[in-house]
Amino acid sequence: MTGRLIVVDDDPAFATFVAKVAKSCGFASREIHDAATLPSLIAEWSPTYIVLDLNLPKTDGIEILRSLAEQNCKANILIISGSDDKVIGAARKLGLERGLNIVGIAQKPVRANDLAKILTTDIVSLGTDSRPPLQQAIEAGDIFLVYQPKIDFASGAMIGVEALARWRHRHRGIVMPADFVHLAETTGLIDRLTEAVVDVGMAQQSAWNKQGIDLNMAINLSAKNLHHLDFVENIDAACKRHGVSPGSITFELTESAAMDDATQGLDILTRLRLKGYHLSIDDFGTSYSSLVQLQRLPFSELKIDRSFVAECANSKDAHAIVTTISGLAKNLGLKSVAEGIECEACYLKLIDIGCDIGQGYFIGRPMPASELPRWASAWKKRKCA
Repeated sequence: MTGRLIVVDDDPAFATFVAKVAKSCGFASREIHDAATLPSLIAEWSPTYIVLDLNLPKTDGIEILRSLAEQNCKANILIISGSDDKVIGAARKLGLERGLNIVGIAQKPVRANDLAKILTTDIVSLGTDSRPPLQQAIEAGDIFLVYQPKIDFASGAMIGVEALARWRHRHRGIVMPADFVHLAETTGLIDRLTEAVVDVGMAQQSAWNKQGIDLNMAINLSAKNLHHLDFVENIDAACKRHGVSPGSITFELTESAAMDDATQGLDILTRLRLKGYHLSIDDFGTSYSSLVQLQRLPFSELKIDRSFVAECANSKDAHAIVTTISGLAKNLGLKSVAEGIECEACYLKLIDIGCDIGQGYFIGRPMPASELPRWASAWKKRKCA
């Protein structure tokens, strides 16, 4: 068994649902519908996980969090509720401030797959002190970057890189972002993670500039980064600290991220563009809101989803979609970027289509900064051959 889980929820049907998902993830579980019995069960059973509903008939989740803190509870806690997400977020912050290990938040209704993803993120249980392990990693400098080169189709020259985060974990080795970005978002650490990525990336860009290497750097944003109005000031401060030009930075975000809080997102993204940063809409073509986003938000680049790019040399439909998106970008005065280029046939087809920029394993895999000059030299010889 992965551990022992207690579900605290007054809805028996939902508690049973959580217990079934927990069992599929390897947990032994107990269900509690009356929070008054929770302290005695914790003392008796020593759970490793607690799934807590904030809305209970005789008490509320805030009182329970206070009680857990007084009990010095060390269990991982997932807060789940039908309340407004801001209320859930406030409860998370309160729990963290009380020293509890709040490893996630979720809003009802929650899908089984999403719940399982949180419960099976075993990274959360590998900490050595009261701080969440990802927070420890950020503070210790265990988040590092690799860089995937981006080339200009017209000249074949490298013109930029995408900075991709990795976690050097003391137990699991190198952890990929798919396994910790969601964790950062649900535990309130996404801003600190993004700031760490920005700081490392800009420091590297400054070093390249001093070597005479002029590259644009693409950095990914989360929807959660657009919830704080001081985000722009924090980014600007990092730029000034490292002596990097805003025009050499491109922030990438998905269509769904831009829609998370449409008004505030528009506020922050417009301010970034006013200060000279570039904006790329990632995974373009995979969401119904694509055209709405292009009209509303000040993007400067359109990144074609890899699912279309990978098939454009073999599928008539994929070829038509990539051609249409590339033409749309050109007509709107945007750069088109094709990601996920895996073979030469695809690479050549994208040149014929008229895409502006490309990246993918055929061009170059993500690599440490120290390997980039050697790759660039090899790529130049390869294109001249």
